[in-house]
Amino acid sequence: MTAISSPLPETLKILHILRAPQGGLFRHVLDLTRAQIALGHEVGLIVDSLTGGEQAEQSLQAIAPDLALGLSRIPMRRNPHYSDVLALNHILERSRQTNPDVLHGHGSKGGFYARLPACMGLDSKPIRAYTPHGGSFHYSKSGWRGAPFLKVEALLNRVTDVFLFESAYIASCFHDTIGKPKGLELIIMNGLHESEFQPVAWREDAADFLYIGELRTLKGIDVLLRAMAQCDLLFDHKFKLVLIGSGPDEASLKQLAFDLNLQDRVQFAGAMPARQAFSQGRILVIPSRMESLPYIVLEAAAAAKPMIATHVGGIAEIFGPHADRLITSDDVFTLASAMQTEHERCPTALRARALSLQEHVHTHFHISQMVKSVLAGYQQARAERQRKNPMPHCISAGQN
Repeated sequence: MTAISSPLPETLKILHILRAPQGGLFRHVLDLTRAQIALGHEVGLIVDSLTGGEQAEQSLQAIAPDLALGLSRIPMRRNPHYSDVLALNHILERSRQTNPDVLHGHGSKGGFYARLPACMGLDSKPIRAYTPHGGSFHYSKSGWRGAPFLKVEALLNRVTDVFLFESAYIASCFHDTIGKPKGLELIIMNGLHESEFQPVAWREDAADFLYIGELRTLKGIDVLLRAMAQCDLLFDHKFKLVLIGSGPDEASLKQLAFDLNLQDRVQFAGAMPARQAFSQGRILVIPSRMESLPYIVLEAAAAAKPMIATHVGGIAEIFGPHADRLITSDDVFTLASAMQTEHERCPTALRARALSLQEHVHTHFHISQMVKSVLAGYQQARAERQRKNPMPHCISAGQN
């Protein structure tokens, strides 16, 4: 399931569909979109209008003039909602207007919107590509909460031409919950730009530790706060922590920091770009309970940022030969011990460990390879479609 090395396809019309314009998924789509445009493809975006805020709006308006197939923002709810009918109608209309060669859905909801019309026999022409980013596959197939979502994934599997998994972890989750994909499957790791492989130094007044990401229970920030309190008890260290980001659990996390008597040493600094945030603390902590292939870990590794991370999702794939540094998740004492160990490590040793991880990530996670592999995946899916149905009108790149 490695990325293929076929020649790049000719000019394509590509519509990307995603829900929330935030986090790693949004960054992935923007990077892919810009690169596909630079290679001469005609690209459009269909994005949720309810999330993302001002930062997402600025990013989308910046790229809008280059979108030959246009930009749409429509309401998309995370969970099933009657507005899904309106969103699907809009996507069908956009597809009729632009006549895309590829509909590429990102994340569970984007994948749902991109593939359901084909399942209903309403729009069978475009290649259906799907890049999961966790979502439905965070559920167990034996659990009642995830059962409806996994049943939908199983149904949509039948009309998916190519699965572009961002990690072996997500591919294994799909295999465990759904089974073998009906279409092609490729593992294509996220990639970074060359400019991101420049180290970022911390400020003189930097906090001891730093968290960057969404403020959600899933991210294990409550474990991080409890580990801070544990360090007070076990090691008599009054560490300082900066939390960068926003999210639905911000209020409860602030309350927890107060309950643990950490309010004077924990700063909630809001959202900011990752490379700006890296200077705010000496050591980055990723205490997640679940992840797919998080960009923040890639970005931190590229910036030679000292890091503590949990062994969940695809993080071990990022660390590669350095995966033995990862710690178990949801374990307050283990995290507190790791924080104490890394804090006591001399700056030279911290830098050496960070540089060794940076070298590994530079070799295996570059955007040029990611983009070439995605386009080659489209091409192989199209060739397979033509092999099964050789009618010349079935798919014709770049034609209306």
